[in-house]
Amino acid sequence: MQKQARYQAFIAHFAQQPAATTELQYEVPFQLLIAVILSAQCTDKRVNMVTPSLFKAFPTPEHLANSVFEEVFPYIKSVSYPNNKTKYLLKMAKTLVEEFGGQVPEQVKDLQKLAGVGRKSAHVIASILYNMPTMAVDTHVMRVSKRLGLVDHKAKTPLAVEKQLVQYIPEHYIGKAHHWLILHGRYVCLARKPKCEICQLTSFCRYYEEHKPG
Repeated sequence: MQKQARYQAFIAHFAQQPAATTELQYEVPFQLLIAVILSAQCTDKRVNMVTPSLFKAFPTPEHLANSVFEEVFPYIKSVSYPNNKTKYLLKMAKTLVEEFGGQVPEQVKDLQKLAGVGRKSAHVIASILYNMPTMAVDTHVMRVSKRLGLVDHKAKTPLAVEKQLVQYIPEHYIGKAHHWLILHGRYVCLARKPKCEICQLTSFCRYYEEHKPG
């Protein structure tokens, strides 16, 4: 199957499914920003366990900007890299207040000025909050897009994968496609042992073509 046909089948399948979005729990943009920073190399499930009390203790950027390490750390000590992430949160909040008036910026280049927010995180935030056509590439997206045959195996970096995906996916689907890929990778196309027996994408999956029984 040609790549273009795979993309068409991929979009046709997921466009008919219930809308997919982030599993991070939040109510306002500032909370999503915090959750995304905490989610780096950590599960959404773990992040969702610690954020309710954190959000209650620091409800606004000003509250967080005026706090200190010792006040914030206890709330997030169970996530990965809590020392670094505590520093990121404090620095992020100060920048948010001083440079952006306490408002989470819309543009990717501005989001990346915030501590703890790299290209992938900025794309996640921009697509969820502002419906921007940004493709966030994490390990799930890289793995699933390559297995499906949407992306060439020679694409070794997140940026290379991102460029191929946005080349073929219509702009209005780009933000959604990130969630399609990440959730499929999280629950079906697992890293060590993909659940091909329950997967609904095998009819156009390159990995399945190469590994199917018989």
